[in-house]
Amino acid sequence: MRLFTLRHCLPGLAICALQSGCSIITPIPLWELTKAAGGLASTSIWSSPPQASNTLYKLNAQPSHVCIEFNPQTQVADLVPALQAELQSHGIGSKVYDSPPAARLCDIWLEYAAHFNWGVTPLTGELRPYVNSVQLALRSKNGELLSSSQFLLDPYTNKGKWTDTRTKVGPVVTALVTGF
Repeated sequence: MRLFTLRHCLPGLAICALQSGCSIITPIPLWELTKAAGGLASTSIWSSPPQASNTLYKLNAQPSHVCIEFNPQTQVADLVPALQAELQSHGIGSKVYDSPPAARLCDIWLEYAAHFNWGVTPLTGELRPYVNSVQLALRSKNGELLSSSQFLLDPYTNKGKWTDTRTKVGPVVTALVTGF
């Protein structure tokens, strides 16, 4: 049995000291790894799918078609296409009307609102807008509320902050038309 002495370990320690990434000599690489892991964890939370909240459901059956009342106050360019795509994924056709009276003549019509903020993306550092809330409501021809649901960005975790608009709208539309 051979015992290693300090004399045997010196060449290994010398090689380690000459390498800049050796964590035995300096804690910097370990700190950088910790920062990177934290950044990836934050990015995965910001990119994870959001959830619908505050859902009210009084529909008797899932509609086959809804009219969408265009909201000029909502300045999220891709919201209406995202709504239509998500409705279609549930087998529900839709048509957008510019004027509220026209949309409200339909048996079931959808009203919506959305808000956005500006923020710096985690990996690119670019300033860009993100949707921070979406409210949807299905109403009958006489204005009765049939179903409603919303997405609100959690200010503490920012879950779903950097996901695209359709990903944010998806769970809200599902809750709106199914109750879940």
